[in-house]
Amino acid sequence: MAPPIPSPESDTAPASLRRPLATRLRYMVVYRLLAPILRSKHPPEYTARGVLFGLLAALTPTVGVQMLIVLGMWALVRAFRPAWDFNLIVGCAWTWVTNIITVPPVYFLFLITGRVMMGQWDDIGGYGEFSGQLSGMLSSQLDFFESLWLYTVELFRVWGLPMFVGSIPWAIIGSWAGYRWSLGLMRRFGDRRRNRAARRREARRQAAEE
Repeated sequence: MAPPIPSPESDTAPASLRRPLATRLRYMVVYRLLAPILRSKHPPEYTARGVLFGLLAALTPTVGVQMLIVLGMWALVRAFRPAWDFNLIVGCAWTWVTNIITVPPVYFLFLITGRVMMGQWDDIGGYGEFSGQLSGMLSSQLDFFESLWLYTVELFRVWGLPMFVGSIPWAIIGSWAGYRWSLGLMRRFGDRRRNRAARRREARRQAAEE
């Protein structure tokens, strides 16, 4: 079930949502995004593909069902392209790129991009009205199947094809950039970890010889 998204300013919002924005963003980046890839014991390519598929789902207007999308892609990849297998946990973790803080600006970017791509220059509206309407939709109390309807059919009904069309280039570019960045990060982190281990072994060897 996709939980409703309370307003961070609401008195009923969890304490974690009433923290300063910078604190919440830092927590999300460190603990939800970086920690899963840096703690992974798998090869860098395997983990980086998890980032790729996670972002591929995250950068589409499907909030609430993105983990299911990643799960579906993981099952298809394992069945038909085992060489592309990826870290499912990392993939699900990186769907949090679109969350209660980032969804309104990211989806507005999708909508504007789609309208520009489709030549709908006269339909480009303001962010404030869009954000308010989207927040109202996502704060609804829904069960699992109702959330599936809201996060797919209803988003399409309200904002039409442009939001979905506009997400395509961002999903492609963002997922590939995330793959390259995370691959480089894991390789550098692995090199530093191996260097530290080698220094510790050398220190123990020298201590044993003395």
